[in-house]
Amino acid sequence: MPRPALTNPAQERVVSGRVLSSDDNNPLPGVSVTVKGTTRGTTTDANGDYRINVPNEQAILVFSSVGFLSQEISVGNRTSVNVKVETDTRALNEVVVVGYGTQRKSQLTGAITQVTSKEIQEMPITNLGQALQGRAAGVDVTQTGSRPGSVPTIRIRGRRSFSASNDPLYVVDGIPLSAGYEDFNPNDVASMEVLKDATATAIYGARGANGVVLITTKRGGQKGKTTVSYDAYAGISKPLDKLELFSGSEFAEFVRESYRATGGYKDANGNPVPTGVVDPYADSKVAVLGGDPAVAKGLANGTNTDWQDMILKNGSMQNHSIGVQGGNDRTQFYVSAGYFKDNGISKGLDFTRYSLRANIDHQINKVLKIGLSSYLMHSVRNGENLNPYQFTIQQNPLAAPYDDNGNIIFSPTNDALLTNPLAEIVPGAQVDQTKRYRIFNSVYAEAKILEGLTYRVNFGPDFTLARWGRFIGSRTNARKLGDPQAFNENRFGFNYTLENIVNYTKNFGGKHNLNVTLLHSIQRDNYERFRTDVQGIPAESQQFYNLGAASSVQATASELVQWTINSYMARVNYDFNDKYLITATIRRDGSSRFGENTKYGNFPGVALGWNVNNEPFLKGVTWIDLLKLRAGYGSVGNQAVTPYQTQGLLSRTAYAWGTSAAFGYRPNTIGNPDLRWETSATLNFGVDFSFWRGRLQGSLELYQTNTTALLLADQLPGSVGFNSVTRNVGETRNRGVELTFTTYNINSPSGFKWSTDFTFMKNTEAIVSLYNGKVDDIGNGWFIGRPLSTVYNYKKIGIWQTNEADKAKSYGSEVGQIKIQDTNADGRITADDRVIIGSDVPKFSGGITNRFSFKGFDLSFFFYGRFGNLLRSDFHLNRNALAGRYEQIKVDYWTPNNPTNEFPRPKSNQEFPVYNSTISYFDGTFVKLRNINFGYTFSPTIAKRLKMESLRLYTSIQQPFIWSEYRSKYNGIDPETTGLALSETGVVPATMVMTFGLNVRF
Repeated sequence: MPRPALTNPAQERVVSGRVLSSDDNNPLPGVSVTVKGTTRGTTTDANGDYRINVPNEQAILVFSSVGFLSQEISVGNRTSVNVKVETDTRALNEVVVVGYGTQRKSQLTGAITQVTSKEIQEMPITNLGQALQGRAAGVDVTQTGSRPGSVPTIRIRGRRSFSASNDPLYVVDGIPLSAGYEDFNPNDVASMEVLKDATATAIYGARGANGVVLITTKRGGQKGKTTVSYDAYAGISKPLDKLELFSGSEFAEFVRESYRATGGYKDANGNPVPTGVVDPYADSKVAVLGGDPAVAKGLANGTNTDWQDMILKNGSMQNHSIGVQGGNDRTQFYVSAGYFKDNGISKGLDFTRYSLRANIDHQINKVLKIGLSSYLMHSVRNGENLNPYQFTIQQNPLAAPYDDNGNIIFSPTNDALLTNPLAEIVPGAQVDQTKRYRIFNSVYAEAKILEGLTYRVNFGPDFTLARWGRFIGSRTNARKLGDPQAFNENRFGFNYTLENIVNYTKNFGGKHNLNVTLLHSIQRDNYERFRTDVQGIPAESQQFYNLGAASSVQATASELVQWTINSYMARVNYDFNDKYLITATIRRDGSSRFGENTKYGNFPGVALGWNVNNEPFLKGVTWIDLLKLRAGYGSVGNQAVTPYQTQGLLSRTAYAWGTSAAFGYRPNTIGNPDLRWETSATLNFGVDFSFWRGRLQGSLELYQTNTTALLLADQLPGSVGFNSVTRNVGETRNRGVELTFTTYNINSPSGFKWSTDFTFMKNTEAIVSLYNGKVDDIGNGWFIGRPLSTVYNYKKIGIWQTNEADKAKSYGSEVGQIKIQDTNADGRITADDRVIIGSDVPKFSGGITNRFSFKGFDLSFFFYGRFGNLLRSDFHLNRNALAGRYEQIKVDYWTPNNPTNEFPRPKSNQEFPVYNSTISYFDGTFVKLRNINFGYTFSPTIAKRLKMESLRLYTSIQQPFIWSEYRSKYNGIDPETTGLALSETGVVPATMVMTFGLNVRF
């Protein structure tokens, strides 16, 4: 029986036509023309013409192109279909949150970067800070290691201050935060806007010096339909790599060489045993080898214990979020619940977060509108201050972890300082748990007084409660069979913000647009802490829950810290015919942290914008969608110093009162009643562009920020009884360039699409002056014209070789030891030979994201890199003793048979090599493949059959590759670090996370 025809040949025919732009009636090449519901498609030629076969009269043609609105047209009985497509201006008309209001993108005058919910949910993240990395130019996000619950450090356009905070201000639903942003569920966030220059941040005055991150959560809809969403993922995390340490046999040879270097490795006849030769008698005389029975046994058996593998494991991660969104023309709501769990790759480290959110907006009548945003969170973090991984780096690989009965050997060797790392992860041996509760609210009422005139009051109470419990058992390295210790610390914070806002919007004559915003705000913060430390817990099962049963109280501490900010702000936005834009802002802030005569500071800002594309002389230039020039200047303040610095503080002291002990109080700090605001003034130039109907769009920023009246600890001679006093002295400068652009590379008729997002930033920090003017402070490592964190040290230029024995001796060194640069060539190494080695500030950094889609399938991958910064590795400083006592990182060390210039010869009689700090500096450059995401969105037909509105399944791989010389050549773990030092005490290896997830809408 013949197969039935799919189409009726009598009805199939050719349809042709031309596609024009509705703006200027010019023909449009490259427009995709497809028959809806089929794979048939073509594109228009250089003249905008097309030809396509259609199956029947019911066919529908779909016309689409980047930068234009898609259009569907029924063919009917026609053979010619001409179309005019309209420009898609939605991107230019998108609303951006600017603080105390919103603006269209085309009207922005400040430097503002937006990260959307799509980008936030593109990869599984623990906190919102991770979503900014590499996606917001000018925002440097670094996260060291992969400890569950850890929060990255965020710097916007570099550091400005030595003593005051360099953290940005976080604002959630209009309420400035005093506690951290990490408590919030990323699934609840609709967008994040980063305000970078002073004209954008001036509305937050006192706290805008370090930039502002605006976080807007999801609200309800007005369609009269309720949507239920379920977003979830689950997966595993595994160590991407681990430190490469010496194996058992390599460690034994390393120890032998350290004793050879000091003449301590000799045979039975007293003759030195040369490098590369093993002598059992000589081994028996070395305390770390044959001199230790447990190690001697391991040496004979060829033991090679990998302590890292015993601590590390595969972790797991899961996230579940349910959201209900809906409303009508009067009431809108969004309600969600979230659960997140991260079990780390090191035993005893995990993080759990539970969250509830309710956002409600209700229009009472034509005049009054009210709303509530309420967020409740509970988290449990285990192991925040633990790192059992660090104990695995020094333990002898020739030692056995268990006895013949399978019990943990607490001291595997004779070395009293080295206990078994496995004892640290025995349940209950080490407990470090933080429970955290938070209730964050934002309540508002808005009244429409007159046409265009509104009054709004915001009230934002924020409660935080945390309990940190710590228990250290007897069989741990810290106690070494001594009495157990414990402490319990309770913290309570209450912060509230009350704001009164008047907003006036008016259009005059159709071309003049005016917006005026007036604000009064007060924010008050109360923080309480109480802690008790004890020793001698009678039963270790009590941990930190029954401190009263301990045999002794070691210490108690408590404190109350309060501060208040009182603020006034006025902002005027004006544009003429959407061509000429101006924003003027003035804010006056008063802070309780400063002196009576210096509490208040004034922070103005003004910005100008010119939409060149709206000028008549560019009306005929169809390839320019947007070309806006911006310039702005403003100043903002920083008050982020510890409260009470204006007052002289006391501290308790002990003394003898006759024959009895007594307590008294003495001055501890010098107060400075004239302490005032740091001020950061920024000059910013920007260009916003969109070309070829949005195929290329982005922005370019150039800026300079000068921060004056630094809150700096001015050094004092010790003879006055105080080491320093906080004063307003010194100046720093930041200069930079930022580039962000998106390209739509392919939009084919077959449905294949490819787009690219690119970010680039370069920031140069410099100290302009200090308390003595333009004079370097070598002791603190502060140099005029250099970044705030600069390494000034001796410079290693190699290792002294055998043919340089006499010269090495003249410098007080010997063959096999570190060769230092004689900078002034005076024949000796002194402090004058030190040079500037580098800084932790990268020369530049950036990210690139590529997105592909085809018939329901989508693929994206995201690269992020930092280039040219200096890294100091504490792993190579503290775990690279080269003394032959402890296990350590496997390095290329010098021997007579291996005359390397990398690392010096081991020596058993010196704890660390002379000038050992010089071997801890590395190039911190790295490139990370941060995320790969592959998904499939089912067609609406299939989703409907499954009783769903939409369904997407996806898999994601986070950080599968890291390219870095520090890792590949020097056996480091992860070069991403906050600041200069990569600490070995708080870092666990980098992880690769593989997850599977789904997004469902009902």
